Amino acid sequence: MFIEHLPPESHTMTALRNGMSQAELDAQADKGEPEKGRWSQEEQLLAAAVDAIRRLEWVLLCVNTEKKSKRPDPPEPMRRPGAGPRKKKAQLTKRSANTLFELLQGGAA
Repeated sequence: MFIEHLPPESHTMTALRNGMSQAELDAQADKGEPEKGRWSQEEQLLAAAVDAIRRLEWVLLCVNTEKKSKRPDPPEPMRRPGAGPRKKKAQLTKRSANTLFELLQGGAA
């Protein structure tokens, strides 16, 4: 089909996306097909530039924060179409730390 090969920022692809329900857009995002997202390549590059500026601002704040003060959390990158939300890093609990320690000490044998 010719339509599938149109650039994502074309009028036809934009009209097709605008006609989709939120559930259909979410399903595409879950499949990880950014080429079917709502942004053009230029918008993706602009988002990358915004992320870089936010990161630089964060570094500047960290450098100028007193050592004993709490540093600000790093900025979250802008969500891109077709990409799911970032997963939180797993936290090591006492129970999982003990299990890991036992495994390292040969407890699995």
